Amino acid sequence: MLYDLVMKNRSYRSFDESRKISREELLGFVDLARRTPAARNRQPLCYRLVHTKEECDTLLPLTGWASLVNVKLPPDGHAPTAYIVICCDTTIEPDITRALRDVGICAQTIMLAATEAGLGGCMIGSFTPEKVSAALKIPEKYRPMLVLALGKPDEKVQLVEAKDGNVAYYREGGVHYVPKRTLEDIIIK
Repeated sequence: MLYDLVMKNRSYRSFDESRKISREELLGFVDLARRTPAARNRQPLCYRLVHTKEECDTLLPLTGWASLVNVKLPPDGHAPTAYIVICCDTTIEPDITRALRDVGICAQTIMLAATEAGLGGCMIGSFTPEKVSAALKIPEKYRPMLVLALGKPDEKVQLVEAKDGNVAYYREGGVHYVPKRTLEDIIIK
């Protein structure tokens, strides 16, 4: 159910490269996302699908991964096998900050759909939009907003309770630990 999908939907940074993701699978994820609510029903989001090895190899070095840990991620030989670049069509919404809510809704929907399909991924905001546009030949009217890296996860990610307000994730013994604030800490009294 939804609880299980949310608990399995972690930010994965290591993947089994033998599990390829087809264009059809990516189209299915985007088709689901396009049906979600959109602010003012403007629907400014468009998607650049990346699934060939050549394009994946082009995009990977343009993205930043897990800056809090001093480890090369993804490890060599464990890269994502597909990406979805969420873009804002600036002819529909010139103020890209207005599209941010839509980006979040669609990104989470895509990640939950990927999780349901036995895949996982990582939402990446660490990239230079102009470099991604140039590398993937994205027309100027589309502004890259978020990169979703997708693949079959081959690492363990474990949630732990944050101690003393420290929410910095860390890796230990091959496990990626993600501290989460407690329910009590986030409820306003």
